[in-house]
Amino acid sequence: MIAPGPTLETARLILRPPAAEDLDGWAELMADAEAARFIGGQMSRSQAWRMMATMAGSWALNGFGMFSLIEKDTGQWVGRIGPWRPEGWPGTEVGWSLHPRAHGKGYAVEAATATMDWAVDHLGWTRLVHCIDPANVASIKVAERIGSRFLEVGRLPEPFQETPVHLWGQTATDWKARRSI
Repeated sequence: MIAPGPTLETARLILRPPAAEDLDGWAELMADAEAARFIGGQMSRSQAWRMMATMAGSWALNGFGMFSLIEKDTGQWVGRIGPWRPEGWPGTEVGWSLHPRAHGKGYAVEAATATMDWAVDHLGWTRLVHCIDPANVASIKVAERIGSRFLEVGRLPEPFQETPVHLWGQTATDWKARRSI
């Protein structure tokens, strides 16, 4: 079973809503202390399942949510990326987190580009943000590579209200202008 929603493709990746078969990858990502550091912290497999179910539920309730990233060559789950806006969130976010085996391959930029396009073209979002912990240098670099800039200090809703977060982002107009270059 796959959550309802579209499938996008890039040169190297398939982006689709979460499926039950993704649990092993989600659980590995969330069990890795360093990989999970900026996305809610290390979690057990059962907690990772609830997180994955939350993303799947977002697709059913909102018509959008984070996509599962699948490597075309291997069929492996390598991360999650995409539009995200739970109740109380500080903006219309395109967020990302990749499994450690996918780090350093340019997948985050490749998939963020596809999901930014989708959020602007299909969801009609006029402002796109990325909620980034100021210590998360890797995510800041991804944001910069896709043309986003620091906008302001933000605040996440409970239970993450004490987590430091900087909002990076751009307007849809800026994104479209960058795409046409």
